[in-house]
Amino acid sequence: MRLLLINPNTTASMTEKAAVAARAVAATGTDIIAATSQMGPPSIEGYYDGALAVPGLLSELKEQRTAGYDAAIIACFDDTGLEAARAFSDVPVLGLCESAVVTAGFLAQRFTVVTTLERSRVLIDNLVQRYGMGGRAKVRASDIAVLELEDAASGAIGKLRAEIDRALTEDGAEAIVLGCAGMTDLARELQQIYGVPVIDGVAAAVKQAEALVSLGLTTSKRGSYAAPLPKSFIGAMSAFSPA
Repeated sequence: MRLLLINPNTTASMTEKAAVAARAVAATGTDIIAATSQMGPPSIEGYYDGALAVPGLLSELKEQRTAGYDAAIIACFDDTGLEAARAFSDVPVLGLCESAVVTAGFLAQRFTVVTTLERSRVLIDNLVQRYGMGGRAKVRASDIAVLELEDAASGAIGKLRAEIDRALTEDGAEAIVLGCAGMTDLARELQQIYGVPVIDGVAAAVKQAEALVSLGLTTSKRGSYAAPLPKSFIGAMSAFSPA
């Protein structure tokens, strides 16, 4: 099967990091197609960045469709554009936050999502509530800008570990969810250090996408995720007019 992994920001090094993590867990015969958005912000930190990243995300979904893929994964923990992508697509589309918190729920009664900045913490906390895990999960910010995760000299890893320490002692967390696609390469090492499950959204989404494709399931096109109604958009959005 072919899984499309789309980074909705424009930083190619983050795409490659996510692709490495995806290929590390993909089953034999699963091909990971990695794509980087060609328009929008270099990182997604909050609602404004996320809104402006959606057109680039949808463009990649459309552009890559000609080559063919069986499911798509949006490689951002904010689940940027997830609902729009599901309405647009005829295959399953998964987001990192939803995939990660569902996986964590299989493994622990209480878990903590450790993300980057406070503005992202609020957004992710709202997602966790929406996905039905509000009573079991806490979300913490580690005061790390997303692009600092690309800089080994930034001190980001120390900040992340300090927040994980607090999650385990103060929250009673039984598992940790890494709340940013830029943290994907740290999951195995942190799991060995702390001795609790550490869930990376990229890996979780890959395995769930494989399961959905293997089961022959795709997004319902009745109601919420029905195809967009045909209409003409104007201005810069004219290329996105539904057929």
